[in-house]
Amino acid sequence: MTVSVATLGFPRIGLRRELKHALESYWAGKSSIAELQTAASGLRVTNWARQKALGADILPSNDFSLYDHVLDTSALIGAVPPRYDWSGDTVDPDLYFAMARGAQGDATGPSACGHTHDTTAQEMTKWFDTNYHFMVPELIAGQTFQIASTKIFDEFDEAKALGYTTRPVLLGPVSYLMLAKGKAVEPLALLPQLLDTYAEILARLAKAGAEWVQIDEPCLVLDLTTEQRTAFERAYARLATRGPKLMLTTYFGGLGDNLDLVADLPVHGLHLDLVRAPDQLEPALAKLQPHVLLSLGVIDGRNIWRANLPELYWRLKTLAGQRDLILAPSCSLLHVPVDLALETSLDPEIAQWLSFAVQKIEELAALAKALNEGEDASFAAFSASRIAAVARQTSPKIHDPAVSARLAALDESATNRTSPFAARRDAQQKRLALPAFPTTTIGSFPQTPEVRKARAAHIKGEIDDAAYDQYLRVETRAAVKWQEEIGLDVLVHGEFERNDMVQYFGEQLAGFAFTRAGWVQSYGSRCVRPPILYGDVSRPEAMTVGWWRYAQDQTDRPMKGMLTGPVTILNWSFVRDDQPRETSCRQIALAIRDEVQDLEAAGAAIIQIDEAALREGLPLRRSEWQHYLDWAVESFRITSSGVRDDTQIHTHMCYSEFNDIIRAIGAMDADVISIETARSQMELLDAFASYAYPNEVGPGVYDIHSPRIPAEREMTDLLTLAGKHVPPQHIWVNPDCGLKTRKWDEVRPALVAMVAAAQAMRTKARIKEAYDAN
Repeated sequence: MTVSVATLGFPRIGLRRELKHALESYWAGKSSIAELQTAASGLRVTNWARQKALGADILPSNDFSLYDHVLDTSALIGAVPPRYDWSGDTVDPDLYFAMARGAQGDATGPSACGHTHDTTAQEMTKWFDTNYHFMVPELIAGQTFQIASTKIFDEFDEAKALGYTTRPVLLGPVSYLMLAKGKAVEPLALLPQLLDTYAEILARLAKAGAEWVQIDEPCLVLDLTTEQRTAFERAYARLATRGPKLMLTTYFGGLGDNLDLVADLPVHGLHLDLVRAPDQLEPALAKLQPHVLLSLGVIDGRNIWRANLPELYWRLKTLAGQRDLILAPSCSLLHVPVDLALETSLDPEIAQWLSFAVQKIEELAALAKALNEGEDASFAAFSASRIAAVARQTSPKIHDPAVSARLAALDESATNRTSPFAARRDAQQKRLALPAFPTTTIGSFPQTPEVRKARAAHIKGEIDDAAYDQYLRVETRAAVKWQEEIGLDVLVHGEFERNDMVQYFGEQLAGFAFTRAGWVQSYGSRCVRPPILYGDVSRPEAMTVGWWRYAQDQTDRPMKGMLTGPVTILNWSFVRDDQPRETSCRQIALAIRDEVQDLEAAGAAIIQIDEAALREGLPLRRSEWQHYLDWAVESFRITSSGVRDDTQIHTHMCYSEFNDIIRAIGAMDADVISIETARSQMELLDAFASYAYPNEVGPGVYDIHSPRIPAEREMTDLLTLAGKHVPPQHIWVNPDCGLKTRKWDEVRPALVAMVAAAQAMRTKARIKEAYDAN
């Protein structure tokens, strides 16, 4: 019996974010598509060589992407929405990036995909319960499929030429359709046509020399309908004999009641996530046929904690003597940083508890070697693992008795506002005196190269605190003045001092550690450095009051206090795994509550507590939803309930299926919620309408994930649509999200148009009011 090591995917961005820099250079017109492709090839070659050297026996190909692997699948099968006027031949880079980012053209020149008009990007949403975003496929009635991209074949051949026979990664047809949006068609109804194309893809890979294909079906860990179960049966009855052997790959949870379905599928191998669902191994062994090759996801692909190798060894030792096994991460390593070795300034005590992508492959290799040759074969790795586990359990850095005591003393009064929304709304209108369709932004303004350069210089000690502070004051003052000039009603200070909406707060809270190079991909070229939440959380001192006070001193208009909420800080961090997540979340909530009360005491009339990631933390199984939503909502209410009635609490949420959580959103009881709706053409407001959401809503009218500059008419049309879902008197006008990643030459005209759209809506409302009065 043999134990092998496989990886399901490796971080695409490069050790030092080389992909980000190559993409942004190309988008800015500073480099050619050939130069971008050369940079991408270099990253792939480096990734294969690195994984092989670390001890991986089975390497993936087609795990790399210039933007998103779901978008790659749409390109592969020719699923291009009609608005792109695709010729039906191949999906070229211009079309690919137009689908990802949108494209802008006018009568004097075409957009990137050949248009003489604006082309919006495809909708984007979260990949299951991660902070990675994917491009939602759009399918239509009469949809046809064809091989329209050779990427999967080209990258297999590229690896083969280097001496690597890889296992290509392909998103499975049923999960693809379940993740898609259909227009006048139920996506699963397109399965027969799609299977024809998948069969052709598999046959072509076999001809190229692929022995196995990793076919990802993450939707197998969800609750499935009878129709969806039937789709899996039909798909794999058709595909199992069409070429290479299929490693059916599941992750982010357990198969649960789908185990019988999977056990009957005629696939050659099965990957199980034993990190998220460790208890599923024994039932799977009882159900699976002996010939099915098992891939066991025993190393966490989603978090950065070091594995306890001796414990894993004794758990797997007997099984390894009974059948061939593949050891792998629980999922693609896309979700963790590349290499812990770059973190030379991290506290050594904390660093020994961690494992990034490189270290995770080393862990797998050491575990496989021990299972193949005996425990002593990996003595050094096992000893280091055991020492780190004991050190973490006993470290005084982990526990703070004062935090535990404060949490234990919480009572119901800490989670309730003094008065219901209607009474609060009257008090807030009296204090703020805002017009109909009030305008604001979500928080951040462009982090220009100059801003980033100044921050880097400050970190390196090239400019002192006083000089950096003065630079930030100049930027903040200019942003406030410009907002006044264009007529925004509620202002923000721009957040020039903040590196990231989570990292900024984590750096000022006890219990968090930070990396210098721990980047992970969020979408496209957007990368984040999640904080490491390793211990109990508290707030030593005020974090935002000084910058809020400075900004408010520059204007007579309301200045929002800007905070990140506890659930988002939790979900966008690498969270400790030695206590329940809800305990950590309540600790963060108490810290943010202190900041809210300090802002109010300083004079803030509006405080925004962003919960951009509340939906993405929702468990994948409905049976687990209510428990999560109960503690998530409670945590938000802890932060927001200690203020007066006339202090207006805002929150913000990113792309979400709000139908799933609308009652929980209502229970949060924020006075105003802003949401991302521009790409969905306000469809996401359906949930607010059907629920009769009683509070105020700011539906995004400016898609900030695209470089497109929307016109005033486009925004007024969106606001008119919004008025069909939400009472107009409850509508705020704002972009989809913060503007940190955009450029000023995009932001300025877009926000001017947004203010004009709000003014047009006010005029329209006055005319209607006068007409109705007569």
